[in-house]
Parts: sequence; structure tokens; C-alpha cells
Amino acid sequence: MRQAKIYYYNLVAGILTEDENGYTFQYDSNYLQSDDAQAISLTLPLTDKPYVEKILFPFFDGLIPEGWLLDIAEKSWKLNRLDRMSLLLACCKDCIGSVSVNPILNIE
Repeated sequence: MRQAKIYYYNLVAGILTEDENGYTFQYDSNYLQSDDAQAISLTLPLTDKPYVEKILFPFFDGLIPEGWLLDIAEKSWKLNRLDRMSLLLACCKDCIGSVSVNPILNIE
């Protein structure tokens, strides 16, 4: 299982999880109660219910670089372009725009 904190500007907006069943995005309850809460995407409106998909949500997939930047990421970090979660975790810590992705290290 891999997880990431999803930030909207400097606020933790929620948690993205990848497991054997696919992907889950859950908004943080404190974020939902905040006066500053805004949906991170039109396709992921604010709700206290988790979003669940078999494939990576298109919004998050759209954060991953393309073209020559993707080639650099693949070669530098030896990542497979089909492993979308690894690319998201490696490349999207400091995105242009309001959303950023910070990996949660799971120590077992």
C-alpha cells in the first residue's frame, strides 16, 4: 500500500491511497471543516465520503509530467511510465498550481 498527503496550497486536503483494489481519495475531516476548504478538482467535489477507483483518478494522473520531462523522470529515478503512483509520488511534490503530493512513508 502506498499513500500520499494531498495539499491544497499549505493545507492538508486529504489522503490518496493505492492498494491491491485500486485507488482511494479521502478528504481530511479538518480540511472539510475549514473555512478555506475548496475542492481540489471539479471532478472531486468536497465530501466526507471516500472516492474509489480501479485506476488513478484522472485529476492526479494529469499532474504527472509528459514528454521529455517524463523521460527524465523515468531515467533519473528508474521508474516505469505505467506505474502512475510512483510517478505521482516522485514528480508531484512541488507542482505548478495549488495542489501538491507528498508521499507518506509506510515503515513496516
